[in-house]
Amino acid sequence: MMEITPMAPKCGVEISGVSLSDCSDAEMGRIKHAIYEHGVAVFRDQDFSPEEHIAFAKRWGGIDINNYFPLTDQHPEIAIVRKAPDQQTNIGGAWHTDHSYDQIPAMGSILVARVLPPKGGDTLYAHMGAAYDSLPDDLKKEIEGLEAFHTADHVYKADGLYAQTDMGGELRGQDLKTGAVHPVVIRHPHTGRRLLYVNIAFTVNIVGRTREESLPLLHRLYDAAVSADNQCRVVWQPGTVAIWDNRTTWHNALNDYQGHAREMHRITLSGDALAA
Repeated sequence: MMEITPMAPKCGVEISGVSLSDCSDAEMGRIKHAIYEHGVAVFRDQDFSPEEHIAFAKRWGGIDINNYFPLTDQHPEIAIVRKAPDQQTNIGGAWHTDHSYDQIPAMGSILVARVLPPKGGDTLYAHMGAAYDSLPDDLKKEIEGLEAFHTADHVYKADGLYAQTDMGGELRGQDLKTGAVHPVVIRHPHTGRRLLYVNIAFTVNIVGRTREESLPLLHRLYDAAVSADNQCRVVWQPGTVAIWDNRTTWHNALNDYQGHAREMHRITLSGDALAA
């Protein structure tokens, strides 16, 4: 029987007693609701082949093909998030939410552990509903109706942050002028909960303000977002699968396993247009 156990008071659940490769429609419904509400769900001891990974993802709807990470030839839906033993920089090693720079951001991701270091490489998650709820009333009023501009150019383009690191050969550097404007506070399309929707990696400025004018307010929101009260930690093990909602959470892949390899297989799930 499927059981759902909280990982932390405000973020994350661990779901046991279910096999993702052949879960029923009723189980799938409970899994989706848990992720929408709690932000991230962790499943242990899963025997999840690439084909099963893709088939499970299609039950959510569309799959977003990632423009930056290298894909497998046999399974183009899967992006490889890899760090070699001699690499110093890792992918996703800072607080962010994936694809906020897209006009319709990705709903979330299904991440499967394939190669793990002896220790380290955990992933932190922070709940943006809890972050919004924690804001003082005057700050909630200040950000009501505001929009922010998000872009990935400074990270992924040919002369961006990742291209200048030891991962440059792994990534598809592009000179695309990508970007999108989203409300600073959104409502989750399934739960209706108000969520803080800015992030350190990709939010550049508040619309109508310069970067410099925007930073004091953004930093107040970032500080609230990463409060320890809002966080949970996923400790990866062989056979672990994590599924998260990009609208509900931020995440941060810890880079504390120098000299060891780590490889994860990720499928990114298509999302819906965001609304305040």
